[in-house]
Amino acid sequence: QVQVVESGGGLVQAGGSLKLSCVVSGSIFAINVMGWYRQAPGKQRELVAGITVGGNTNYADSVKGRISISRDNAKKTVYLQMNSLKPEDTAVYYCYADVRVTMFRRGDYWGQGTQVTVSS
Repeated sequence: QVQVVESGGGLVQAGGSLKLSCVVSGSIFAINVMGWYRQAPGKQRELVAGITVGGNTNYADSVKGRISISRDNAKKTVYLQMNSLKPEDTAVYYCYADVRVTMFRRGDYWGQGTQVTVSS
């Protein structure tokens, strides 16, 4: 069984910063891609940023230059450093992990989400 737990959300004023963390635990052989998605009220869930086990990253155009993803493979943790936050960044942020639970079996795992609210 695999657990994905996010932390670090909250309320911040526009222009402020937040850092989200996500720890993956349980029966894990390896973790491939990790990432962050977000879903604002009335909108579809969208990719914010992703990172491979080797450290290659990709970002949504709307967050480039303001948000940075990183990971600590030894701690099975992924981070999202968010700077210069805007009200439109308000959403529930979900952590995602592509986990190999055995050498031959993998699955997609999601956290329960953490609320980020940016006030104007």
